[in-house]
Amino acid sequence: MISDSRALAPDVITELRDAVERRFDTTLSELMALVSIPGIAWDAFEPAELERSARAVADLAAAAGLDGVEILRAERPDGKPGGPAVVARRAAAAGKPTVLLYAHHDVQPPGDLSLWNSSPFTPEIRDGRLFGRGAADDKAGILVHLAAWRAVSEVLSDAAGVGVTLFVEGEEEAGSPSFRNFLETYRQRLAADVIVVADSSNWSVGTPALTTSLRGLVDGTFEVRVLSHAVHSGVFGGPVLDAPTLLARLIATLHDEEGNVAVPGLVVASDPEVEYPEAQYRMDSGVLDGVRLAGSGSIAARLWSRPALSIIGIDAPAVAVSSNTIQAAARAKFSLRIAPGQDPDAAMDAMRRHLEAHVPFGAELYFTPGERGNPYLADTDSPAARVALEALHSAWGVDPVEMGMGGSIPFVADLKEVFPAAEVLITGVEDPDSRAHSANESLHIEEFKRCIVAEALVLAALGAREG
Repeated sequence: MISDSRALAPDVITELRDAVERRFDTTLSELMALVSIPGIAWDAFEPAELERSARAVADLAAAAGLDGVEILRAERPDGKPGGPAVVARRAAAAGKPTVLLYAHHDVQPPGDLSLWNSSPFTPEIRDGRLFGRGAADDKAGILVHLAAWRAVSEVLSDAAGVGVTLFVEGEEEAGSPSFRNFLETYRQRLAADVIVVADSSNWSVGTPALTTSLRGLVDGTFEVRVLSHAVHSGVFGGPVLDAPTLLARLIATLHDEEGNVAVPGLVVASDPEVEYPEAQYRMDSGVLDGVRLAGSGSIAARLWSRPALSIIGIDAPAVAVSSNTIQAAARAKFSLRIAPGQDPDAAMDAMRRHLEAHVPFGAELYFTPGERGNPYLADTDSPAARVALEALHSAWGVDPVEMGMGGSIPFVADLKEVFPAAEVLITGVEDPDSRAHSANESLHIEEFKRCIVAEALVLAALGAREG
C-alpha cells in the first residue's frame, strides 16, 4: 500500500513536462509505426502480423531501458495458444512500490474500407488528430506507458526507485481468452502494488477523467419454437403465429413503456455525481433527431450505474430469401450490461427466469447462456487514486472527472481477483471523437501528450513514497 504523502515539487513537475515535450516528436513517430502494423487477434486474420506487432512493442520496451523483455503466451480454454503478450520489467528499489502498466497491441478489424477517409493502417495526421486503426485503442496506451517511463528515467535519479512492469496484451479485442490463465501462469512476474490500465477514455478534449466504475456483461441466446417444421403460410396461416412474431413479442417484454429494463432481480447502483448532458450524449452517439431517449433518471445513471439490455442479433430468414412459409423457430442474442454490485450468475438467472415466464402462446423456449463479465467499482479514496487525480489536474490544468463507463473491461475483475491488494487505476487516451472500433478511428495529439505527462507524474509521485 502506498502512503498518503502529497505532491511533487514544482520544479520536478516542470522538468517531467519538458522531458515529455523534448521527445514527443519521436514518441509520435513510434506510435505511427505501430499503427501501421495490422495486428488483429481474430482467427480470420494473418497471425504473422500479430507476431510482428508484438515484436515491435518488445523492441520499443527494450529501447526504453526496461529489462528482461519477453514475448509470452498462455493457453486458451480451447487448448490453443493465446495471443503474444509483451512483458518487461525494471525492479523497484528496496521499500519502493511496483507499478504494472497494462495496454494491448492487438486492434479491431478495419471493417468496411469504403467508410474510411484514409487507409486504416497508413496513419495520417489531420486537424491535430492521428487517424488509423489502433491509434487510440490501444497503441497510444502503449506509448503513454513507455514515454512516461522514459521521462521519469531521464529526470529522476534511478527513476526515484519506482518499479515498473510493462504488460502489453495481444488478444484484448478478441475477448482476452487466455488472460486469466496468463495472470495465473506469470503471477510472480506481474505482481504489483498499483496497476495502471490505459484502455479507457477522458471526459472530453480538454477535460481528463479517471474511470471509476465499469458495468459488467452477461450475454446469451434464446430461441422460440412453434412448429416441428415450417409450413405454407396460406394453407396453415391464422391459427398459429410464426416464430419471429412470437420472438418479437417476447423481446418487447424486456423493457417497460419508458424503456427501462424490466427484468426483475437486476441491481441498480447509486447514481453518479457527474452529469452527462443529453445534447452531448445525442451528438456523441449519433442519435437521430426526433428519437426519444429510453429510460428514466440522469443520462449518466442510465449509462453507468443501471442495467442496459440490447438485442444484438436475430436469426430469421433474410428478406431477400424469404418465402411464404410460417417459420418454425427464431433466435435472438442478447447483451446485458450489469451495474456495479451485480453478480453475473444472478443476472443470467434473472434473464432466464424472465424469458421463461413471458414466452407467449405456449411456445417452446431454448435458453443458452453465453459470456459473463464482472462489473467494477473503484475506491476513489485510495492513495493511488488521489495521486492519479492530482496528476491529471496538473497535466491538464483543470479538475478531472470521476466517470463511469457503460462498457465492460472484464479483465479488470480478473486483475483484482489475482492481485487483491493492488490498487487499480483505469485511464485512457480516447475522447468522444476517437471512434474506437469504428471507421476513422483517431487520437487527439495534444491530449495524447497530456496523458503522457500525467502518467509520468503518477510514476514519479509513487516513487517518492514508501512501498
